[in-house]
Amino acid sequence: MKIIRNNILPFRGFSAMNLFGILFVKGNSPVSEKTMNHEMIHTAQWKELWYIGFLLWYLIEWIIKMPTGDSYRNLSFEREAYENDKNLNYLEGREPFAFMNYLKQ
Repeated sequence: MKIIRNNILPFRGFSAMNLFGILFVKGNSPVSEKTMNHEMIHTAQWKELWYIGFLLWYLIEWIIKMPTGDSYRNLSFEREAYENDKNLNYLEGREPFAFMNYLKQ
């Protein structure tokens, strides 16, 4: 995964952000194995939805879940990544579209 270090992306409060399979890291923030695994899970999600599908789904789901409070943590993509980022072997056995198992109201 390509890593780009800069002071613009990610947004405040985050140390890393995955866009189209490229990891943007804030300044000299460390990138742990857990963070890298989290972002690689997102890369798998990006690819299986042909990138534009990921963006659209992410935005629509975020808007739908905004009234619930922490819409970011409640997104199916984020729930899958956070729940499995400690399992460094997760991607080896991950089923396609596994994020759908993390949909909830």
